[in-house]
Amino acid sequence: MGQDRGGGWFPAWRLKAEGTIAPDERLPWPQTVIAGLQHVVAMFGSTALAPILMGFDPNVSILFSGIGTLIFFLIVGGRVPSYLGSSFSFIAVVIAATGYAGSGPNPNIAVALGGIIAAGVLYLAIGLAVMRAGYRWIETLMPPVVTGAVVAAIGLNLAPIAVKGISASGFDLFVGLTTVLATGLTAVYVPGLLRRIPVLVGGFVGYIVYAVGASSFGLANPIDFSAVGAAPWFGAPNFVTPTFSAGAMTLIAPVAIILVAENLGHIKAISAMTGRNLDPYIGRAFVGDGIATIVSGAGGGTGVTTYAENMGVMAVTRIYSTLVFVVAGLFAILLGFSPKFGATILTIPGPVIGGLSVVVFGLITVTAGRIWVENRVDFSDTKNLITAGVAVIAGAGDLAVTVGGFQIGGIGTATFGAILIYALLNRRASGQHDEAKAPAKAS
Repeated sequence: MGQDRGGGWFPAWRLKAEGTIAPDERLPWPQTVIAGLQHVVAMFGSTALAPILMGFDPNVSILFSGIGTLIFFLIVGGRVPSYLGSSFSFIAVVIAATGYAGSGPNPNIAVALGGIIAAGVLYLAIGLAVMRAGYRWIETLMPPVVTGAVVAAIGLNLAPIAVKGISASGFDLFVGLTTVLATGLTAVYVPGLLRRIPVLVGGFVGYIVYAVGASSFGLANPIDFSAVGAAPWFGAPNFVTPTFSAGAMTLIAPVAIILVAENLGHIKAISAMTGRNLDPYIGRAFVGDGIATIVSGAGGGTGVTTYAENMGVMAVTRIYSTLVFVVAGLFAILLGFSPKFGATILTIPGPVIGGLSVVVFGLITVTAGRIWVENRVDFSDTKNLITAGVAVIAGAGDLAVTVGGFQIGGIGTATFGAILIYALLNRRASGQHDEAKAPAKAS
């Protein structure tokens, strides 16, 4: 497709009405608005689910996903087409830092927000370093075996929460498994746009099954819509002021490392889809995502990251215009200012959320396998085997380590452990390799 036209901070978007739409091109405005709405639908299921799993206000999180997307657009100069939504990488550490029980509002959100801001600051610092020195050092510090191991640890750390969410009763188990099945069938068999939003479709099916079973057969408590009726259509969301706890910040901040690896992979994928070399914008993308996470945490929202769901929509539609994401961000902000919309989301029954959690947390876990396969990680190499094995067990078992009075939870232990173990073992392996290549000394 060639390179961006225009030497300014923003490209000069050229009007194009058909075919593949490049990042620096745009559709007529009516089509741009429709394309933006499609991206809102694509991100909605996951961006609304993540805050619910952490006990956050979904209105606030969706509002800040829109604001974060606009921040990202400005920082990258409209050169990288991406939507920023709620990151699932924060779920385990937020639950650990706040002691969240798994249902209803989280009473300790403020503590988690301080940690989310700390992760955003670390992310921002990494982005500035990349802008100055390039991104190759990240690949050296966190090769695929490390990032895959940490991703697997996150998913397995969350597994007990998902199982608990569908295990309270036989009916809860039925609703949860129905939700899982509906999500899977949608993702595999349903054609068109619905195939891009399986979480949304699966949640809707589970919701209907629960509602019918509860109201018609008395198998559970009926869904209470009183809060929806009382909520106004428009109004300010419930912002929360963060508090800064050293323990929570130490626990949550390492998630920035996962966001870096995730964002790097997404940008490489978008480069391949668009035929554009987006490497020069990697540092700016990290900075934009970091600032967006800081802003979100400052107001009560979740940490944010680039979204694979929206990348899927781009792959299907071949519309990569970055202006589409401006429209999507503005629509998300509008939804964030609708208390009735937020109250409706909060009526989602627990076993439906549990079923979606089984799918989402499972996908997080098996993403590790995808990372390893796509990057041809050699598990016949002992250093890779030990690095991944130790990190996965530390995360799955929630191994906590206390350092200098601060406790690092299982995810932090897995993250830092994987980095340190690989660095130590790789150094030894490199030394052995060098010795093997060295000529024998004369006796």
